[in-house]
Amino acid sequence: MRVSATLPDSELPRQWYNLAADIPHALFPPLAPDGSVLRPEQLSALFPETLIEQEASSQRWIDIPEEVLEILARWRPTPLVRARNLERLLNTPARIYYKNESVSPAGSHKPNTAVPQAYYNKLAGTKRLTTETGAGQWGSALSFASAQFGLECQVFMVRSSYDKKPYRKVMMQTWGASCVPSPSPRTRAGRKILEAQPDSPGSLGIAISEAVEAALEDSSGKTHYALGSVLNHVMLHQTIIGLEAKRQLALFGERAPDTIVACVGGGSNFAGLSFPFIKEKIDGADIDIVPVEPASCPSITRGLYAYDFGDTAGMTPLLPMYTLGHTFMPSPNHAGGLRYHGMAPLVSAAAKQGLLRPQSISQVECFSAAVQFARSEGIIVAPETSHAVAQVIREAVRAREEKREKVILFGLSGHGLLDLQGYAEYFAGDIANMSLSEDELNASLASLPKVGPAL
Repeated sequence: MRVSATLPDSELPRQWYNLAADIPHALFPPLAPDGSVLRPEQLSALFPETLIEQEASSQRWIDIPEEVLEILARWRPTPLVRARNLERLLNTPARIYYKNESVSPAGSHKPNTAVPQAYYNKLAGTKRLTTETGAGQWGSALSFASAQFGLECQVFMVRSSYDKKPYRKVMMQTWGASCVPSPSPRTRAGRKILEAQPDSPGSLGIAISEAVEAALEDSSGKTHYALGSVLNHVMLHQTIIGLEAKRQLALFGERAPDTIVACVGGGSNFAGLSFPFIKEKIDGADIDIVPVEPASCPSITRGLYAYDFGDTAGMTPLLPMYTLGHTFMPSPNHAGGLRYHGMAPLVSAAAKQGLLRPQSISQVECFSAAVQFARSEGIIVAPETSHAVAQVIREAVRAREEKREKVILFGLSGHGLLDLQGYAEYFAGDIANMSLSEDELNASLASLPKVGPAL
């Protein structure tokens, strides 16, 4: 009886898949703040040339450098596991599989893009990287990757997570990075927020503003900015997850899954698992693809598809995406990595074109699902991942009620061993569901910039 499937090193994918080559309707271009179409060279102050080329590429397959593969091969290919105990617990005819990305050095999927980003920056002569992080998974991953290539790394961590997850900061420090709570007095963007709200819990949008400003302030040009989600090149790097999963399902004798589920904040984890399968759906396969977001930060399920800034201060290009408005301040829930006002343009386009079925779930249900998963399968998942687990349980129960066999594949994006404070609060009854009122949503959407075409 096969429980898990691993691939030999020789089957580690050697190319990334680019959904931009196959999405049915052309993507809207990113815009400069004045509403003109962004030229690739306008990104050169933030990113090395190769990443800019990947960002704008419509090439279907892009080679993974050998130096990147050498590092990824330390933990990749990651296991695909059948959740037989969860199936028994739920008494479902569904067959449930999870792609376990928690086995990376940083404990999540994030190194899949951190390593190539650090590599391309090293080749370009970069000495220092700045970035933001929500729950600390991306900050940890970039700290690890920077250490592999001898780069300095500065991480602006969302204040609510910085306070609740102190050991993420220790991980970053161990790999040689500095970690700053955001908003901070170190940048103009941070000081402006603190003047208006001294006890601000922070947000990914604010932390992005600070990291971008810190990169642009270096007149030597030796500092670049790195982003852990949202942009096309990040989605590209993560597709190694889904490419491996397709091969591993075949080892179980499965063809395409009926349902694919992954949590979604900015989009990288979801894209990594789903994009290779979205290509199959575009080609006619009957696959239900479900991104799951927090009810308190529901950018796809309740946001508008519009041009918006990727950061709070309006320092980034305008991106076509589902958004709650760049001034949106999410509730400080435990899934810090999902507290982002917008969604990756490629994920947004796939949703807009009817290729996805987005869902949002409140955090009490998510923690309950995570506990069920831990007690059956043994893995304590990150609060972000718990959103996927909750949706999987919904799907498996529906299969039981309909007496229908189906194959469910989901992304286990990271472990929760440094997120136990959230579990402690759940067991103490101190976890509350947080919702977004219409008044809050409308006030935030009023901040959308009045440039670019209506989408």
